[in-house]
Amino acid sequence: MKPFYLCIFFITFLFPHFLKAQKTEGKVTTADGFPVENAYIYNKTTGSHAHTNAKGSFTINQTKLKDTLQISYVGFETLLFPVSSSYQSVWLTEKAFQLEQVMISPEKNSLKTIAEVNVNINPVKSSQEILRVVPGLFIGQHAGGGKAEQIFLRGFDIDHGTDISISADGMPVNMVSHAHGQGYADLHFLIPETIEKVDFGKGPYYANKGNFATAGYVDLHTYERIKESKVGLEYGDFNTIRTYGLFNLTGNNKKHSAYLASEYSLTDGPFESPQNFNRLNLMGKYTGWASPSSKLSLQASYFQSRWDASGQIPQRAVTGDLIGRFGAIDDTEGGNTSRVNILATLNQILDSSTSIRNKLYFTAYDFELYSNFTFFLNNPVNGDQIRQKESRNIFGFESELQKNLYLGSSELEVKGGLGLRSDLIRGNELSNTLNRRTTLSHISLGDINESNFYAYADAELLSGKWLINPSVRFDYFEFMYNDALNPVYQTLSENKIRASPKLNISYNPHSNLQLYLQNGIGFHSNDTRVVVNQPARQTLPAAYGSDLGLTWKPAPGIMVNAALWQLFLEQEFIYVGDEGIVEPGGKTWRKGVDIGLRYQFTNWLFLDTDLTYSHARAIEEEKGEDYIPLAPVFTATGGLSVANLYGFSGSLRGRYLADRPANENYSVTAAGYFVSDLNINHSYKNFTFGVIIENLFNTQWNETQFDTESQLSYEKEPVSEIHFTPGTPFFIKGRMIYRF
Repeated sequence: MKPFYLCIFFITFLFPHFLKAQKTEGKVTTADGFPVENAYIYNKTTGSHAHTNAKGSFTINQTKLKDTLQISYVGFETLLFPVSSSYQSVWLTEKAFQLEQVMISPEKNSLKTIAEVNVNINPVKSSQEILRVVPGLFIGQHAGGGKAEQIFLRGFDIDHGTDISISADGMPVNMVSHAHGQGYADLHFLIPETIEKVDFGKGPYYANKGNFATAGYVDLHTYERIKESKVGLEYGDFNTIRTYGLFNLTGNNKKHSAYLASEYSLTDGPFESPQNFNRLNLMGKYTGWASPSSKLSLQASYFQSRWDASGQIPQRAVTGDLIGRFGAIDDTEGGNTSRVNILATLNQILDSSTSIRNKLYFTAYDFELYSNFTFFLNNPVNGDQIRQKESRNIFGFESELQKNLYLGSSELEVKGGLGLRSDLIRGNELSNTLNRRTTLSHISLGDINESNFYAYADAELLSGKWLINPSVRFDYFEFMYNDALNPVYQTLSENKIRASPKLNISYNPHSNLQLYLQNGIGFHSNDTRVVVNQPARQTLPAAYGSDLGLTWKPAPGIMVNAALWQLFLEQEFIYVGDEGIVEPGGKTWRKGVDIGLRYQFTNWLFLDTDLTYSHARAIEEEKGEDYIPLAPVFTATGGLSVANLYGFSGSLRGRYLADRPANENYSVTAAGYFVSDLNINHSYKNFTFGVIIENLFNTQWNETQFDTESQLSYEKEPVSEIHFTPGTPFFIKGRMIYRF
């Protein structure tokens, strides 16, 4: 905390003594006059740097006449020029993505530039794959394509989002106190073609990221404007059809932009019982300058989906030829969900060094899921099918002030923010059901009100080659629950305050090398029903993390990153298969190493690979009984990509997840797998034709696995073993895109 208070002391008491350094102002635009936001300005003479704001304007300190400035932005040719006046107006020329465009800037999270590389070289093919652009992150689907994916990162089985904070255009995706599991994060409301970039960070080191940001965060950003309209059609195996459209409504208007986007998907999947899956997405977005210094963005979207599922099947049923790998014990599983989002953001530029960003959002959400994890264990007559259901409204706002100050040859960037998120959840339900029609009994049913007020302060002091970044975040939570099964009306409530300090230090000995040390405290909240009924449990269990790493570009076409890390959690969440719920457990400690390489052989051939090793253990258990079920140990991802080779593009990619423990004593193993995907595209005039192949070599693999105790209808005793959802077999689909 001390470095943070020192920065506040500098701002408050030494402001009158700030020295005016030589500086240059300017503006960066595209060739057709559109401002380029967040372009990186680097003074090759003095080492000072800056970024452009929403108007494309910048102010760079320690800069005088004849200094050489370098301006870079992904998707544009890097520009070098000598400073000829105190105000420089320049424009950038668009250029196919090159790794040389990616600069290692002296900031606390330079690693996020890797996501820009991944998105540009390997465009996302589906909303499920959006998260895969984060190095070392694995996902798995186990309920027919409509349910949120299971996530694995840094030695975590994060389930559906317990230990990763996910947002879209700054709007939270994670659902607190969700009917299916804490932190449930369903990204299927996003249309992949609308995503421009992915911002991510690993660990609890970012003051503007709060609840669930322990293993890391992912923030997806959609386009503010699209250059052209396009429609696409995909058709493939298993009666798969997907069609989408993006429609530019304002042409090349420089002050205003608006577009509409839509997506509709159908598939039966590879299962013996058709999934009957369908999904509809609609989105509209407007961005414009309400005044010369105020940029307004309005966004609305609608999403709905329904599906049937074959669920997780026991290994013994397949081995004994009772069912095939794509069969089902209970094929009446499935569900439906919908989401409506309204988001407004206002970016106000007060002067060249000061801005305020405000956002206001509303979400209306419905969810209903039918599952059967144990078959006939608890109810030998009707079976163990359960329903998890809820309806919620989310209201929220956030305001952030950013100010750049100069202390002689040093630069201080200060950010301060405050916000509120309020979830009003009605009919949060867990019930026993039969055939998705008959309710046999209610296990839990009630209404939840959960509110989170927060504030944060963040200071980045850049002095020479050093960046020191102290920050602190304060969160106040209020939990309220009304149990509808209690014959007497009663409101159970609890509240909690959490302070989360962080300190990040980086050293850039050269413009192409950064060494960094990150330290911070984060947290994930517990479910309201746990908090108010079990006050002895941790309400906001903390996570204590550290990273020591580097990002290095030894040559313009090579980027290397590596990190040693550790993370201690006050309380873990454990999946309980026989109940289909997640409950809190004990303390855990994880440590590991991440290594990544990106290499551009030529203008059109690109290689990327990421390797991760994690060691995860429960601290309070005896040795040999301390494994964390489903925690990944070793992962590897990577591939070769071709871009703009005589109109051709494509990639061959693979992902490997090693064997891992399925229970606490590692007596049961969740088998690893290696799967490869291929896509090939050719563009001619306004058309693009392509082929996408998933599981190119038709590998037999299990996408998700759990050690679950279950009982089949003919069995007299329950059996505990691996239950799994089979991974997609060889799957080919073609696509066509028309631009206009």
